[in-house]
Amino acid sequence: MTFVVFLSVLILGIVLGLPIAWALIACGIALMMHLDYFNAQIIAQNMILGTDNFILLAIPFFILAGELMNRGGLSRRIIEVAMAAFGHVSGGLGYVAICASLIMASLSGSAIADSAALAAILIPMMKLGNYPEGSSGGLLAAGGVIAPVIPPSIALVVFGAIANVSISGLFMAAIVPGTLMAVSLIIAWRFVSRGGGFQTLERQPRAEVLRALWRALPALVLPIVVIGGLRVGIFTPTEAAVIAAVYAALVGAFVYGELTIKSFYEGLVEAGKTSAVVMFLIGTSMVSAWLITIANLPTQVIAFLQPFMGSPQLLVGMIVVLTLLLGMVLDFTPLSLILMPIVIPLAKAAGIDLVYFGVVFTIAGALGMLTPPVGNVLNVVAGVGKVRLDKIMVGVLPFLFAELAVLGLLVAFPVIITGPLDLLR
Repeated sequence: MTFVVFLSVLILGIVLGLPIAWALIACGIALMMHLDYFNAQIIAQNMILGTDNFILLAIPFFILAGELMNRGGLSRRIIEVAMAAFGHVSGGLGYVAICASLIMASLSGSAIADSAALAAILIPMMKLGNYPEGSSGGLLAAGGVIAPVIPPSIALVVFGAIANVSISGLFMAAIVPGTLMAVSLIIAWRFVSRGGGFQTLERQPRAEVLRALWRALPALVLPIVVIGGLRVGIFTPTEAAVIAAVYAALVGAFVYGELTIKSFYEGLVEAGKTSAVVMFLIGTSMVSAWLITIANLPTQVIAFLQPFMGSPQLLVGMIVVLTLLLGMVLDFTPLSLILMPIVIPLAKAAGIDLVYFGVVFTIAGALGMLTPPVGNVLNVVAGVGKVRLDKIMVGVLPFLFAELAVLGLLVAFPVIITGPLDLLR
């Protein structure tokens, strides 16, 4: 009955158009009333305690780093390198998009920011090159959702904080799956673009490619610094986020000369707004998470899923399917925050490696950003690239299926994640 109360109030709140944060508070109040345990102070205390976590400081700083990279010219230099290297190939702008998506994912960790930056630059060029609008937008959207997977991933920071597992371990474990997602997009794009008759850019001489690489080198150093520092143990994920933000600001202002005082201020404001939304969601989700624990809901769910507890792979598969279905109606952040308090105890009870589970769960949640009717990344690409949303919804399907295939492989063969992770540990 507790689960029915929680789910009913959540669905009702969404149907009524309540913001997810307020719907989560409503769920908390409903659970309190159901348990005859109502106390307004508990709501406030859990919201404050839910965000009072040093690890979560990484979120606003990684968001700020992404804003400063876009405004300081780092993102554009990365796209220029990819264009110089692949622009002359048939369908080359698609490969440029995939390559740029992978590199930018290792810089910002935000699917929305990366998709917006890529769409603003590449979609107009792809239109001029006779690329189908739907496929172009769909490819950029599918490339954008690599960002929550490849470190530094904001989603993995949140999972690590809630599940109390090593964020550095999550970052290391996510490198191979994120790369496989990019490879799957290359394969899918190769089939989609066959016989397309696209216009190609003029082949750049090797010297120009090297010049573009040299111009982008300060931007390309950032992921090496962040991931390398985490791997060696020089700094924590939170310190890495601060270093990323400071580095992006210095490079944008003094190396590229594009980050002005005005654009820096605008980046601070946007990062502040985004961070406030994310942190408020985390705070409100902690109210429901605390009450879910008090109501012993995970134990009830474990009892319901008892037939699957003997097979960790089958259980992970069930959770992935549930996450994908809910991802059609919920945005990535609230979806994750709603499900984590329920699925993490399930994974623990079944003896599943939480680092492996965190990566798979994050990929499943990220792919929800490509599915209508919510599909935030699709909406961002459609808006920024001025492409009809229905075209992108159709165009994204081959790339969505390719990334779903990667997710299926990760569920069927956990060693794809755990094997490389054992070598890196």
